[in-house]
Amino acid sequence: MSTIPELTKHARELMHKAVENTKREFTGIRSGKANTSLLDVVRVEAYGSTVPLNQVALVAAPEPRLLTVQPFDKSLAHAIEKAVRDADLGLNPATQGNLIRVPLPVLSEERRKELVKVVHKLAEEGRIAVRHARTESLSKIKKLEKVPEDDKTRAEKEMQKLTDEHIKQIDALIHAKQTEIMEV
Repeated sequence: MSTIPELTKHARELMHKAVENTKREFTGIRSGKANTSLLDVVRVEAYGSTVPLNQVALVAAPEPRLLTVQPFDKSLAHAIEKAVRDADLGLNPATQGNLIRVPLPVLSEERRKELVKVVHKLAEEGRIAVRHARTESLSKIKKLEKVPEDDKTRAEKEMQKLTDEHIKQIDALIHAKQTEIMEV
């Protein structure tokens, strides 16, 4: 048997996770500036398994339009270069000695608009997760027995307030990411 404060706390945690997940998804979307998190999705074939790039190399952004990848093990340079090329990010890495340079091409206006659409889609998924947390908690609150109706009504209003707060956070993330993408 749960209580209203427990259900509210659980809903708040789920909503917070939805916002954090949306934020994490946004970091993987390329904007005009180099960002090391862009390569977080890259997985490298190394030592008989597939591992995240950041476990086999140091990724840095020394310039606004350049990422550098320095393998911890020089023998993995070719595998890392192949993984970055195959990651479907539209990047063309080049190895220079023991450093892999990944120049970021300038985004076309069309590509920027496509990326903004992707951002909106990801944000909508975040909003849906927030609303789902609200719906789930409200249905549990309504089923509570031996709880006065006034308390249930108050909890519903609190839940709506929480939902609105978290959706506002997602909207702020959208605005920031959209500005970043459209900046030339």
